[in-house]
Amino acid sequence: MRFIVVAAALLASAATAQTPQPAPKVTYIQAGALLAKPGEPPLGNSTIIVRDGKIAEVRNGFVDPEAGAALVDLRNQFVLPGLIDMHVHFYSTGYPLQARMNATSRDREDAFVDAVGNARRTLDAGFTTVRDLGAEYPRGIRALRDAIARGEIAGPTIVNAGEMISVSAGHGDANGLREDYAHAERMHSTALCNGADDCRRATRDQIFMGAEVIKFAASGGVGSNIAGGLEAQMTSDEMKAIVDTAHSFGRKVTAHAHGKSGIDLALKAGVDSIEHGSYLDEETFRLFKQTGAYLVPTMHAFESVIRQGRAGERPPASAAKAEQVAKVVKDAHRRAFASGIKVAFGTDSGVGPHGTNALEFTYMTQVGMPPARAIRTATVDAATLLGQADRIGTIEPGKEADIIAVTGNPTEDVKRLERVEFVMKDGRIHKLQGQRRSFPAE
Repeated sequence: MRFIVVAAALLASAATAQTPQPAPKVTYIQAGALLAKPGEPPLGNSTIIVRDGKIAEVRNGFVDPEAGAALVDLRNQFVLPGLIDMHVHFYSTGYPLQARMNATSRDREDAFVDAVGNARRTLDAGFTTVRDLGAEYPRGIRALRDAIARGEIAGPTIVNAGEMISVSAGHGDANGLREDYAHAERMHSTALCNGADDCRRATRDQIFMGAEVIKFAASGGVGSNIAGGLEAQMTSDEMKAIVDTAHSFGRKVTAHAHGKSGIDLALKAGVDSIEHGSYLDEETFRLFKQTGAYLVPTMHAFESVIRQGRAGERPPASAAKAEQVAKVVKDAHRRAFASGIKVAFGTDSGVGPHGTNALEFTYMTQVGMPPARAIRTATVDAATLLGQADRIGTIEPGKEADIIAVTGNPTEDVKRLERVEFVMKDGRIHKLQGQRRSFPAE
């Protein structure tokens, strides 16, 4: 028996030695300007060397490629890390009236195809990593996440949340639907909970279905078709049960929260971030600083729901809440940015159209955030909140080759980021000279 084992090992070793190993795939990117570390001044002429999907070197000046390497000429472009959106919904369209009209005629398979298209549009826009914070079909978003990771579908890296956890009649319930539709929605959802023990169960159910981050509705929401305001809807015990359970499984937690009571209770429960944050005061800013939590302002979503409500595309309860937050949210975010709390970039795309994520930069700068800081929130800061600052967020040796380029300097004019000319993800070129490449491309 020992002879057979040793012989098998020797044969396997010989086979490995004789099998030709593929040569590393090498790309040289010559950049006219390089924002390697957002928050620091950009560099001048530079060359990024990518080997097997990773950044191997960053050199000063234009370096000629080695034999067999590909060359990407971005000498007239401004190069920076791939952008990160901390709040998207690939299973939502951004067109609520159309979604309601299609609700009775489209299957899960149709929704998955839509999600694939939304992911591709997001990558086209220069966003190479996203958090998907609530999908109607949690197994579907998990499947999309994994297919993108395998390189079979074009899209950004997805950190997914499954379904948003909510109490009955809360922001995540099937409010405003006809009885049979509401019953069907509730039957296939595992995310509704009431009481601390039930909320622990709902959290574990999301993790069971593949959630990498947990999201819960701490307060009422603008988009839900139910009146009742935007303040806290969960109890502190329910929130703490969700946070502690998720953290015990190594998952970070974010809370949908508009009203101050919901935000404050979620921060005290230990969440890692707050989505939206419509009503903020000095006490709330102190809680942010004490806990180290991030605000993800999603200004893109506010602009979208206000526009949709006034156009008659949202039901009355939702439209009324949109008008309510329109009066306060810009001032709240202006004060938040000035307070020095941590901020990470997020759009809530799916409330508004996918692929228009970069509009968030303009909205942030309109209320006082400097362009350079806004870019940092979508790179370094977002990567840190994800717990992935060791692999994304900057252009440094050893990190993923997630790289984009635009014409002109976005640290002076963030609108430049609305027209991304070059996108590389994991060392693969997805977009060149403003045109999408065929995918997968070898």
